[in-house]
Amino acid sequence: MRRAKITRKTAETEISVEINLDGTGSYDNQTGVGFFDHMLDQLSRHSLIDMTVRATGDLHIDDHHTVEDTGIALGQALTEALGDKKGIRRYGECHLPMDDAQVRAALDLSGRPYLVWNMAFAAPKIGTFDTELVREFFQALATHGGITLHVDQLHGFNAHHVAEAGFKAVARALRLAVETDPRKADAIPSTKGAL
Repeated sequence: MRRAKITRKTAETEISVEINLDGTGSYDNQTGVGFFDHMLDQLSRHSLIDMTVRATGDLHIDDHHTVEDTGIALGQALTEALGDKKGIRRYGECHLPMDDAQVRAALDLSGRPYLVWNMAFAAPKIGTFDTELVREFFQALATHGGITLHVDQLHGFNAHHVAEAGFKAVARALRLAVETDPRKADAIPSTKGAL
């Protein structure tokens, strides 16, 4: 069963994340940050990973801790659900167009966290959401999920479209990477024999 449930509690946030890698993309995400919930919904729907997130945080300060800590918990859940990673495809990539925006995401579930981030937002906010928090989320996800993640903006001027294309591109790449490889379902996808 490729499922996991993670609870993370600090003085700043309390996060609960539950995922099923073999889902249908059903979601129920409630963080108190409207735009972020919308992005998590996209991440779930387009990765086909069932996702339930509950977060309460110090939103009276700003959204930073809630967004970052959700990324941490989601990365930890991915790590737990993947286990020894036997049988997965491991790699995934996607070029995602959304109106004016096109974002390319490529990732490796290598166990070696690394983020390459080439995204530029024309506006500092999307509604009340700080656009710099998009990177914070993916940094936390990559670090705690053991993901080598490259996200590159090829086109785009509308900040909402750029952010959403980024989440959807990562989701589609993640979908490919976590899928079982029918030709090697019994093997760890590495010449090292471990990931």
